[in-house]
Amino acid sequence: MFTALYPQPYVPFFMSILTIGSLAELEAHTGQELGVSEYHTITQAQIDQFAAATLDFQWIHTDAERALTDSPFKATIAHGYLTLALLPYLWHQIVTIENLKMQVNYEIESLRFNQSVAVNSAVRLHATLLTVANLRGIAKTRIAVSLEIEGHKKPAYTGVITFLYHFNE
Repeated sequence: MFTALYPQPYVPFFMSILTIGSLAELEAHTGQELGVSEYHTITQAQIDQFAAATLDFQWIHTDAERALTDSPFKATIAHGYLTLALLPYLWHQIVTIENLKMQVNYEIESLRFNQSVAVNSAVRLHATLLTVANLRGIAKTRIAVSLEIEGHKKPAYTGVITFLYHFNE
């Protein structure tokens, strides 16, 4: 269910959000691609807000004039951790887990930042459910994720994330 933290995203008519309501339904998707989010454009304002929140004001992120002349990217780039922080927002455009007591971010393994994301680039998340383990009624899910950058062959990052889902059953 969406909350104020994760407002219902706009979903184009050709996309659908997978809805899962139980541990058994989740297990049925093991080994399957769960979907792809819509594209999200990373703006300079978003980069600047992230810099302020994390106190990371490195010029390659925040100084567009200097980046134009001194950066190999010829533009500012998003913080790697900003692109990672978008994961929950993009994840909730792919899957809605209903009938939950709570969801816990448990682990990130094998995360690799593969390519910088230049300002005004559009990114989207690909997610595949690798495994589901039943830990006395709590679903421990391992999900392969890849953050695609529109127009680029190499993703911004790849990795495996683990969520714990506490269902109401």
